[in-house]
Amino acid sequence: MRVTALLSFGAGAADFLSSPQPVINPVSANAATDAMIVFLNFMKNSLFQRNLEQEREEEMPEEGGVLAVWGSPSSGKTVVSVKLAEHLAKKKRNVILILADMVTPPLPYLCAPSDIEQERSLGSILAASHVTENLIKKNCMFYRKNDYLSMVGMLKGENVFTYPPYEKEQAAELLQLAAQIAPYVIVDCTSNIASDILSAVALMEADTVLRLAGCDLKSISYLSSQLPLLSDHKWDADKQLKAVSNIRQQEASSHMEQILGSVSFQIPHSSEVEAQFLEGELLGELGLKESRAFRREIEKISREVFGV
Repeated sequence: MRVTALLSFGAGAADFLSSPQPVINPVSANAATDAMIVFLNFMKNSLFQRNLEQEREEEMPEEGGVLAVWGSPSSGKTVVSVKLAEHLAKKKRNVILILADMVTPPLPYLCAPSDIEQERSLGSILAASHVTENLIKKNCMFYRKNDYLSMVGMLKGENVFTYPPYEKEQAAELLQLAAQIAPYVIVDCTSNIASDILSAVALMEADTVLRLAGCDLKSISYLSSQLPLLSDHKWDADKQLKAVSNIRQQEASSHMEQILGSVSFQIPHSSEVEAQFLEGELLGELGLKESRAFRREIEKISREVFGV
């Protein structure tokens, strides 16, 4: 179900009532009562009743929220963002994945072009003087293999100079309105928050920030230089969750935890995920045994952040 679609349910009760019903010939008042109980029990377990229960569940408000995924270069920001969005979509949660990278648009390595319906650009949204809900919907791309997943990002061949420059107001409007369109919004931020307005605003405005770091000195150097930029803008450090990502078997994640402080998640390396990344099929399902630990950590993030 796309974020712009309406739910519909089968007319189980109407089919039941319009179809010929067996004639009950009670021989006594007790027999008539028994027949009525049988009928009510049938209705209780019918498709109609199940549809009503499903409708009530769908009407229940979802917690949701906006998650910004950010971290050091090559720490797996896009991988985690995409796999988390895929996980939510498989759980039948409407999710918008915002791909903020305008230098290296991620869309070409997420899936085959034929799997994307309605190729539109993030640049068209941010180029407007004011972002509107209709403008976002018009420029959302839909994943044909799962209608619960929508994406917003730059297209292949586009770059930061393809569209006019935008301000923080447009970025803030995009995030606020996206959260009204879909209960779950994931922003795949870039590492260069000094020049990437959308990523910087996402870190400030998101309900939760997932901060990734690889098991290397480069990640430590990056965070030591970039974190002061956020503290200068009164960044709410309480809403961030730290994660060590792409951990290979020979790497000491415990050492990174000593350096970074308390770490909420440890995301292991997966050769299957790496292969999907190289083959341009990052939205593909993971089926190999060696990816189980990776999948479990993505599920853990989903429960911690979104309660799903």
